[in-house]
Amino acid sequence: MITVLSFLVAIAVLIAVHEWGHYRMAVACGVPVLRFSIGLGRPLLTWRNRRGTEFVVAALPLGGYVRMLDEREAPVAAEQRHLAFNAQPLRRRAAIVAAGPAANLLLAVALYAFVAWWGVPQAQPVLASPTAASLAERAGIRGGEWVSAAATGDQAPQAVRSFDELRWRLTQAALEGLDLRLWLGDGPQSPGREVTLPLSTLEVRDVDARLFERIGIVAPWSAPQLGEVMPDGAAAAAGLRPGDRVLAVDGEAMVDAQQLRARIRTAVDERGQARPQRWRIERDGAVQEVVVTPRPQQQGDAWVGRVGAMVGAAPAMTVVEHGVIDALGEGLRRTWDVSILSLQMLGKMLIGEASLRNLSGPLTIADYAGQSASLGWIPFLTFLALVSVSLGVLNLLPLPVLDGGHLMYYLWEAVAGRPLSEVWMDRLQRGGVALLVALMSLAIFNDLARLLG
Repeated sequence: MITVLSFLVAIAVLIAVHEWGHYRMAVACGVPVLRFSIGLGRPLLTWRNRRGTEFVVAALPLGGYVRMLDEREAPVAAEQRHLAFNAQPLRRRAAIVAAGPAANLLLAVALYAFVAWWGVPQAQPVLASPTAASLAERAGIRGGEWVSAAATGDQAPQAVRSFDELRWRLTQAALEGLDLRLWLGDGPQSPGREVTLPLSTLEVRDVDARLFERIGIVAPWSAPQLGEVMPDGAAAAAGLRPGDRVLAVDGEAMVDAQQLRARIRTAVDERGQARPQRWRIERDGAVQEVVVTPRPQQQGDAWVGRVGAMVGAAPAMTVVEHGVIDALGEGLRRTWDVSILSLQMLGKMLIGEASLRNLSGPLTIADYAGQSASLGWIPFLTFLALVSVSLGVLNLLPLPVLDGGHLMYYLWEAVAGRPLSEVWMDRLQRGGVALLVALMSLAIFNDLARLLG
């Protein structure tokens, strides 16, 4: 239920803000707005303001529209023709169309700025043990290092305040094909040594968990300690309990939970046969040894080991917050970065350098809405900002039926000195609808593939 409600709230807010942008710009340009609708289909609630605009909340909350006075849609009285949308100068029509996506981008700036000002608990930028044969391992990272700063190319080092910030820098650099320099130390004030992750050597087609496994930085450092133990799992069968700290496995010291998880996974060979492991654990100050036999579980085409327990203590946290002015700058920077990242990913998908599996639809959005809402209102606002940026960027794409498509029509009109012909307008609109249906079908297919594993 929380997934459905949070999804409906998110969609309603984003659509309302988008259409409000069109509405406010139309009013500012003197164009009468006949109807402002949130949702499609049968009206559930209607009212009018003093300008005569009918506001509607409709039954299907997956869309909305602003209907203006326009001779192309209905006859207009002679004394009002100068007010019609189609009779406005080109700059006014372009401003009204662009105001919808602009409102979504401004909402994202406001949300990101508010979250930055309020403060968010995030994991400290302390690295876990790198995955085997990864870029991080080859760069000499061993786990437990504090990342104090990062930079690409000739940039000056920029402070890294949390593990989330580090992941964002990794994502940006990987998509742009740039090497990332990291400054590692023993704490936030320790400059330490500099290492370079050669991200330019990666062929990035998907931004997913496998990308970070190839880089070698998957999760923040956490102690090799057991959490909840399932009653019917291998850990319970070995007599392990919540709170047990794993000191070593088969004589190899465990630095952190990431290393322990890797040892558990590789305890099963390619035929699905599990090997017993000797664990040295600490419980209530006493050290003891137990034999644990991870149970095989098939994951795709491979076999991995599982012990039926939560592996890893909660990582150390820090509160990342900014002053009012800095928070506004953070909102602008984050909105810009997400917009550029979205365009880069779309461009890579268009030329075949990124997988079309990165395209997400309403089911994935609903799933993430529910997950973020269950974590609290700050994660939900961050999710709302991310989707608002995506909606703004998507609507500015030069595709017919989208706002960006209409702006392209106006660009043609500005260059050619005449509007696009009705014949070509109809052809482009039909093609745009067909393309959007195809993209939405692909997005829903990707959603189903993710949800069904």
